[in-house]
Amino acid sequence: MKKYFQFEELGTNYRQEIIGGLTTFLAMAYILVVNPLTLSLNSVADFPDELRMDYGSIFMATALAAAIGCFLMGILAKYPIALAPGMGLNAFFAYTVILTYGIPWQTALTGVLVSGIIFILLSLSGIRETIINAIPTELKYAIGAGIGLYITFIGFQNAGIIVSNPATMVGLGDLGKSSTLLAIFGLVVTVILMVRGINGGIFIGMMTAAVVGMIFSVVELPSAIIGNVPSIAPTFGVALEPIFNNPGSLMTVDFLVVVLTFLFVAFFDTAGTLVAVANQAGLIKDDKLPRAGKALFADAMATVVGAVLGTSTTTSYIESSSGVAAGARSGFAAVVTGVLFLVSILFFPLLEVITRAVTAPALIIVGVLMVSALGKIDWTKFEIAVPAFLTMIAMPLGYSIATGIAFGFIFYPITMVVSGKGKQVHPIMYGLFVIFILYFVFLT
Repeated sequence: MKKYFQFEELGTNYRQEIIGGLTTFLAMAYILVVNPLTLSLNSVADFPDELRMDYGSIFMATALAAAIGCFLMGILAKYPIALAPGMGLNAFFAYTVILTYGIPWQTALTGVLVSGIIFILLSLSGIRETIINAIPTELKYAIGAGIGLYITFIGFQNAGIIVSNPATMVGLGDLGKSSTLLAIFGLVVTVILMVRGINGGIFIGMMTAAVVGMIFSVVELPSAIIGNVPSIAPTFGVALEPIFNNPGSLMTVDFLVVVLTFLFVAFFDTAGTLVAVANQAGLIKDDKLPRAGKALFADAMATVVGAVLGTSTTTSYIESSSGVAAGARSGFAAVVTGVLFLVSILFFPLLEVITRAVTAPALIIVGVLMVSALGKIDWTKFEIAVPAFLTMIAMPLGYSIATGIAFGFIFYPITMVVSGKGKQVHPIMYGLFVIFILYFVFLT
């Protein structure tokens, strides 16, 4: 096993890899709670129960998709990178696709499945490089930052810190409300832990808030710590049903937008995460990522598997960098993280009672981490600043990742042509310009 995972070549050992895998798990374990709450639209009180996804089934799908994704990445690509259903895309799935577009969650899962299949084909064909190179770097950063703001906005809403206001659209909520106070407490604790560099700070902060919430009766006490695992039957295989039973439901512009958005965001998020974590681990050679094709294939396969199980897009996690910082260098660390996700299934009764007030700080902090990409954008170039800013700001204000991407991809060719730099714009960007113009014409 040491030989397969290249322990000697990478200068690592079992102890380093196990500690690294555990550290990564702790850093991203919040998704086990956040994803079910998000996909089940727990924060939307008046949403019909018959249209919601089953919480327990989502939990199982999340844990299993994460475990399988980690195994694929660790064994096939041999990278210390863990996977799980991605933040931002789960919010897009729930709040945009289901709530805004009115698309049933069953069809939305099919959209995730289709995007994963396309991702596999792109990863195997080499077209991926062409598309990635066509998108300006600044817009890639802006998309990541915009998703961060979007997630943060949702976190503030779930915490009750920001509420709707008829006069100003949004406003400050009742900070004296018990659930809001708990969320603020959790945020403060998490910030302190993160500033101090504590591994797994987000997860520890969330668990601390949960315990305090139980003490003050804001969070219900769990029926057990370890218990029977929930059934995955309500979501398993549902993504396949529209393909065989109602293919006409997929022949809509809305569904196309859903598929393209899932594909686009996962596409670049994965590429960015792979490069960032691999560079930190010293795995980049001659400015190239070894086994990049296998890594992208593993990521795409995880998305397909996750969709069949019943969750939104499964993708590589930047939190893997915490494991690398703790010593992880090989795919064995990812395997360790995957095993821990499987073990976590036994703790469902404990995790089931956690509320959105407890998870809100995790959303806010993840948003902070994602917005850091703004520092890499050259704001002195107005032709760059405008599309980047519009991409970023339109996501939280429009409550849609797709809307932000559309704004940026429309304005980028315009500003570049007007500034006399039209030749620097890839032909693909002009094609996307037309597509997104049509998107606003026919969907808004």
